[in-house]
Amino acid sequence: MKALRTASVILCFAVLAMAFGSTAKASERDKKTIFTFSSPVELPGISLPAGTYVFKLMDSLADRNIVQVFDKNEMHLYATFLTIPDYRPKVSDKTIVRFSETTAGAPPALKVWFYPGESTGWEFVYPKSRAVELAKASKQAVPSMPSEMVSEITKPAKSSKDASVKAMSQAPLKAQQANGNETEVGDSFSAKAPN
Repeated sequence: MKALRTASVILCFAVLAMAFGSTAKASERDKKTIFTFSSPVELPGISLPAGTYVFKLMDSLADRNIVQVFDKNEMHLYATFLTIPDYRPKVSDKTIVRFSETTAGAPPALKVWFYPGESTGWEFVYPKSRAVELAKASKQAVPSMPSEMVSEITKPAKSSKDASVKAMSQAPLKAQQANGNETEVGDSFSAKAPN
């Protein structure tokens, strides 16, 4: 009887360890990050008021460039965003976000997000019309997709197989330059980490 009780306790701890272990791995896999912004922030196609939000990668292991933003309880999806990889030579143990300069009075535009401990981050792809404005204001190239894709950003999306996500993933990407020129994404943004 005592052996059975001991085995039950060990089994219970093993189940709890697996449950907590998988929760930690899930956050690592989807890069779940909680942001609190003290003022409004612009993202492609939307503006978020000051508040707390959850950013995480979508479900697909095949395409790690789809980011979703939820309310702090993850009950409301605000938007699904297309991103391209960005790289930092120095890895930080903290979350890093960078913003693009915008015109006076406009909220800062989120440019890129880096998860702690990683050199690869996610640079947000803006609809072309807004990317042109951001490139001129920031004097930096901004990745863009066709402006008509803006309607896909706020559609409900539960997986990478949803029509809105597929449409964004298949959209032709360009780079909008500060001088008003449009170039290929690969000419302005590297598809791999620098050597």
